[in-house]
Amino acid sequence: MTENLVGYVSHYFRRIEVAAIDLVDTLRVGDTIHIWGSTTDFEQKVVSMQEEHGMILEADKGHSVGVKVDQRVRNRDRVYLVSREE
Repeated sequence: MTENLVGYVSHYFRRIEVAAIDLVDTLRVGDTIHIWGSTTDFEQKVVSMQEEHGMILEADKGHSVGVKVDQRVRNRDRVYLVSREE
């Protein structure tokens, strides 16, 4: 299984469990991502994504999005695309 880097965590909103992710590639709702860092290592499906407080289904390189996460993440954690549902 190959993983491609899609972004970096720039902030974690603890109370609402959302990661702000700066994208370096396209990310879509339904994609499976792997978030990895010095103390972070888990996979999850992207079930919702927001940009500028609005729900979106897809975002491209250069955008910053909010993604609901299952576990705590940290600034500079890497976000990899594991699989994409077609």
